[in-house]
Amino acid sequence: MVKSPTNSKACIRALRDAEQIRRCKDLILQQNEAITNSAATFNLCASPVRLSILRLLEEEQELCVCDLAEILDLSVPAVSQHLRKLKQAEAVTSRRSGNTIYHTVKPEFSLQLSQATSLLSTTVTA
Repeated sequence: MVKSPTNSKACIRALRDAEQIRRCKDLILQQNEAITNSAATFNLCASPVRLSILRLLEEEQELCVCDLAEILDLSVPAVSQHLRKLKQAEAVTSRRSGNTIYHTVKPEFSLQLSQATSLLSTTVTA
C-alpha cells in the first residue's frame, strides 16, 4: 500500500495510483502550450454571437457586416464589435470592395480551432 505524502496537494485516498498521477502530470506538461492556446481559442468562441459569426464565415467564405447583422438579427454596431474582437485575436481578416468590407476566417484560425477541439478527443498511450 502506497501512503500519500503529507502535503496539502496530495491525494487523501488510502490507495492512489502513483503511476497514473505521474503519467497525467507528464501529459499536462507535454501539452501545456497546446492547452494554453486551446483555452484562448475556446475563450474567443465562448460568445454565441462570435461562434455564429465564425460558423457563417466558414460556411459562406466571406460576408459583410450588414449581411451578418441581418442573418443574426443584431445591429450593425453589435456585430462590428464582435468582428473587432475576432480581428484582434487574428481569427478573421477583411477586404474592401468599394464601400463594402467583407470578412473571412483566416485559415490559420480554422486550423487552430480544429486543433483545439481535437485536443479534447486525443488519447495518449504511455
